[in-house]
Amino acid sequence: MTPSWRATVLTLYPEMFPGHLGLSLAGDALARGEWALEARNIRDHGLGRHRAVDDTPAGGGAGMVLRCDVLAAAIDAAAPASDPRPRLLMSPRGRPLTQAQVRALSEGPGLIAVCGRFEGVDERVIAGRGLEEVSVGDYVLSGGEPAALVLIDACVRLLPGVMGKAASGVEESFEGPGLEYPHYTRPREWEGRPIPDVLTGGNHAAIARWRAAEAARLTRERRPDLLGRDGP
Repeated sequence: MTPSWRATVLTLYPEMFPGHLGLSLAGDALARGEWALEARNIRDHGLGRHRAVDDTPAGGGAGMVLRCDVLAAAIDAAAPASDPRPRLLMSPRGRPLTQAQVRALSEGPGLIAVCGRFEGVDERVIAGRGLEEVSVGDYVLSGGEPAALVLIDACVRLLPGVMGKAASGVEESFEGPGLEYPHYTRPREWEGRPIPDVLTGGNHAAIARWRAAEAARLTRERRPDLLGRDGP
């Protein structure tokens, strides 16, 4: 049976995959065939004897740029035009990844993640192959591979059957209008710090009110930019 959710990664370092995606719940689901991961080497489509994939930037400047013809050939070989999966370029200048986008991606057929290297990717292939640029944060990585691992991880954990309980993917940060409430477990007291009494009293309505208040407090303190949002 072909998995209904498939991730294809285009990279110069396919050995970086599956990485942590081959472990824990995601790895178990991968082994069961509940989702699929394919890492394809862009250099297979490199030019000449040395399989060149980059060249100097037009207009001058430091570094090298991933060639449009090489990357386009890699994309075309990995996914025909009829492939419905979105084509995502991991890029610090992309739109910030959100939980809403992750959930939408997890409900689709999968994704194609393109991992840039060097100074960037020739702009023409972004337009020519309909790549959507996605950022996982306001910082720069040495390549798109760690970002692709983050993106796929966020999607896979939401696939049916991957997490133990469906509620695990609902009652958490960014699934609602703010951050998640604090969690506690045994022992009842640790280094003079007890579990809040409300959590051990058995009053579920009171627990729900406490959790909502704590979530609101943490959101105000740590992510005031989320205040006023209706949801992810």
